[in-house]
Amino acid sequence: MEKFLLFVDAANDAAIFPVSRLQSMTCATSGQILIKFSPGSLGDGQAGSVDIARIAITAGKEKEIMTAFGDEISLGNTPVILFRDDVTGTGLNPDITGCEIILDA
Repeated sequence: MEKFLLFVDAANDAAIFPVSRLQSMTCATSGQILIKFSPGSLGDGQAGSVDIARIAITAGKEKEIMTAFGDEISLGNTPVILFRDDVTGTGLNPDITGCEIILDA
């Protein structure tokens, strides 16, 4: 069963990505995680095209959130994983405080 990651940035701004497109999850600065998906919205063969979900988190909680994410992918039974919904303020972990979707970064 394919799993999907759902990000809701605003009432009319959302994205869902298949886990199979996940390229990386990195923490380059305290309080922020970048989740990259490839190929980006430009499609296969477009060098450097990735879609990004920029996730705001509580500083110092990077490892906890990344572990919860990995556990949900491998052990969870829900096909659609709500990573963050900025409209309702809910998501995978209470230390995830916001998200921004960047297509074709």
